[in-house]
Amino acid sequence: MHLTKASMDDLNRIVEVLEDGKNQLAERGVDQWQGDYPNPEQVKADITNGFAYLVHDSDHETVGVFSILPAPDHAYDELDGKWLLKTDRYLTIHRVAIYSDHAGNGYASRLFRDVIDFIKIHREDIVSLRIDTHEDNHAMQHLIEKFGFQRVGTLHGVYRPEETSYVYEMLTQKTK
Repeated sequence: MHLTKASMDDLNRIVEVLEDGKNQLAERGVDQWQGDYPNPEQVKADITNGFAYLVHDSDHETVGVFSILPAPDHAYDELDGKWLLKTDRYLTIHRVAIYSDHAGNGYASRLFRDVIDFIKIHREDIVSLRIDTHEDNHAMQHLIEKFGFQRVGTLHGVYRPEETSYVYEMLTQKTK
């Protein structure tokens, strides 16, 4: 498996994988992403800003997508909770989806491991990774916690009114 930065040529594939992710969530009864988020405009912005990535298998087939954003992430402006570390030296992982044809093959776990390892080794300027997920997305919560993220709070109505998300953080460097 390998990760590559997305280009505008990848727009339709990313939207397709995210739509597939929406369908997977709906099939599991999770209300996450059932509105207009994420949408093609968001994906275009992620690509334009260099935030969007593709996950490829060993045959170079796209099996998933994600975005990683630099601070400040204004989605967290109204966090009901407390960060492990008050810092602007963090990155946020958003819009993680593995295409249903490839779900259950460990790609999401390898994505998390590879991103975390890369940040810890190559981005010493980054001291924290942050992520959130819908309160009913138990599979993603399990994955997030499996990789050492700690739940630090909740968000209310950030993505859609009446929606609650759990927010997690992981420290990537020892801080002084």
